[in-house]
Amino acid sequence: MAEGSRSRAGVALSAERFFAASYAQARGRFLAAAEGAGLDVQSHAHPLTGRDGEPLAMDVARQGAADAGALLVVSSACHGVEGYCGSGVQNALLADAGFRRAAAEAGVAVLYVHALNPWGFSWLHRTTHENVDLNRNWQDFGRALPRNEGYDEIAHLVVPARWPPGPEVEAGLQEFAARRGARALQSAVSGGQYHHPEGLFFGGHTPTWSRITLTHVLEKHGARCARLAWIDLHTGLGPSGHGERICADRDDAQALARARAWWGPQVTSIYDGSSASALLTGMIFNAAYEICPDAQYTGLALEYGTLPLDEVLHALRADQWLYNHPEAPAEQRDAIGRAMRAAFYTDGAEWKQRVVAQGLQAAHQAVAGLASDD
Repeated sequence: MAEGSRSRAGVALSAERFFAASYAQARGRFLAAAEGAGLDVQSHAHPLTGRDGEPLAMDVARQGAADAGALLVVSSACHGVEGYCGSGVQNALLADAGFRRAAAEAGVAVLYVHALNPWGFSWLHRTTHENVDLNRNWQDFGRALPRNEGYDEIAHLVVPARWPPGPEVEAGLQEFAARRGARALQSAVSGGQYHHPEGLFFGGHTPTWSRITLTHVLEKHGARCARLAWIDLHTGLGPSGHGERICADRDDAQALARARAWWGPQVTSIYDGSSASALLTGMIFNAAYEICPDAQYTGLALEYGTLPLDEVLHALRADQWLYNHPEAPAEQRDAIGRAMRAAFYTDGAEWKQRVVAQGLQAAHQAVAGLASDD
């Protein structure tokens, strides 16, 4: 067995130690892992505090020279609560001496961006504190924003006035799906919308704190690289424990071909319908094109499955209702929070081992791909 394979197998067998029970614990483990790898951390403090009164931050650690020609970004918690998974993968990478050595020998710098959305991570929300989906927020807000007419039609059903919803609400959603198709319902709900601030998958009207902060991070660390790869870690779509490899680029045949050459023919695309994800708007990967326009960019959203899609969507709808109704009783708030955590994180040893193994493999493949394009 090759040294890199032994390293990955050993980490997978002890994957439990990389994951945490809270944002504060996850952040502490990331800071400790970065220190153990000999890396300095730059912390970008969030203006609010967490669920337990803890400080929040987007923490950034870099391995490699400032002028490295190739850079791999690995980011977590774009969607807050999904950071329980993403943080664990980042910690596993930091602990993997074989991975760090492979990157160094290839001349590839690695940038770990922990908790893009620390507020959502701590409070068990998918959105930012502005109630914005960060992966729909990368728009030019000086121009007219796209209209999601499908969401307009069912907004009152997706997030009803009362929770749990009555049978007439669910019947309305089923009628839409019967008339337009299940995929159309998924696209209407999750594609992104900009005209219902208290609804799901709201992309905002201005750049969020997370977008502004990430812009500063990429301006500092990505401006000088000629080749840029980005693995953004997500959860909530697909079979449990399976990491779907979704090409996170613009609709570009060359970029898709490069992603499949690096990460395998199983890489899917939101543009051709091969992905479990709907076609989205305002996605975070646009940052790479805007901030690092001279770099050859190759991106991957690594999307790990948890629960069936209808259960995930139900949890999201409840959580948005809760955001709109802070007066809800404590028992209901706690139940919705537990459901959100379960929808985006599976607290089981086998799931964690699979997550880590796939994350390490994708990171090794990215380093190899960046090196091959030298």
